[in-house]
Amino acid sequence: MVLRTYFLARLSRLSRDMRNGTTITEFILVGFPDIQGLQIPLFIVIFFIYILTLVGNGLIIVIVWAEPRLQIPMYFFLCNLSFLETWYTTTVIPKLLETFVVARATISIPCCLLQSFFHFFLGTTEFFILTIMSFDRYLAICKPLRYPTIMTSNLCLQLALSSWMVGFTIVFCQMLLLIQLPFCGNNVINHFYCDVGPILKAACVDTSILELLGLLATILVIPGSLLFTVISYIYILSTILQIPSATGRQKTFSTCASHLTVVSLLYGAVLFMYLRPTTHSSFKINKVVSVLNTILTPLLNPFIYTIRNKEVKAALRKTMTCPKTHHPE
Repeated sequence: MVLRTYFLARLSRLSRDMRNGTTITEFILVGFPDIQGLQIPLFIVIFFIYILTLVGNGLIIVIVWAEPRLQIPMYFFLCNLSFLETWYTTTVIPKLLETFVVARATISIPCCLLQSFFHFFLGTTEFFILTIMSFDRYLAICKPLRYPTIMTSNLCLQLALSSWMVGFTIVFCQMLLLIQLPFCGNNVINHFYCDVGPILKAACVDTSILELLGLLATILVIPGSLLFTVISYIYILSTILQIPSATGRQKTFSTCASHLTVVSLLYGAVLFMYLRPTTHSSFKINKVVSVLNTILTPLLNPFIYTIRNKEVKAALRKTMTCPKTHHPE
């Protein structure tokens, strides 16, 4: 009954706005309007960051694929994360770069909805992959004897596929409703990508059902995955503290330190955005924090996972070093 009323109201409003000629066909991305004079330097910096992100995450995938010693569950999930980060940043940065070089960055409604879908699909999947990585570290540290029999290649594949499929399903179901909305309100999006909030504000109909579905999905994904990760690390830390030698504790903790750093960056930024009171100034701050999630975190991940990882650094040197050829005298 609620859905029937919702769609009847939507159709009524759509027909009225079509008659009035107020239906919009594109959005305007504002980006960062308060940086007059810095557009070109920022364009160069962010473009350079984008190239580094592609190269860094691509190198991780190539190294793990080329080095047999790295073909274990931890690095399999890391490859999934690197592949995801490559596309996650690609959904946002090209359009952000456009806002720096054109006076009026526009995006058609279909392209805007497509960008929004991939942004939230990949972002949702990232939470699930990081949660699975914490589960993998829990098994490796807390159940070391059973780890090889539990975390088999089939289970790794099933967990990775489940992350992608669940992330896709959660966002796709909401997008099916979103693409049916007519848009006739303010077509200016005060962001550097097509965020769902401004899109819903431009709709001609009541969007309370979509907003409720979005809230439920957010509660399921963010606090749900965070709770699972926190529980995993409670067990991990309690196991590490029981190791008698300081060297053993340090060596064991180093296997999950990189993952813990990435998790802290991601959840810290997300919780900062969602838990702060909504004001005009806080929205500007949220845009800056969004840069951390969509631009800097994908760049930092390859460095975080390689700086203190001897196995990855050794494989990187092996991959980058050309074999010597011996010429006959």
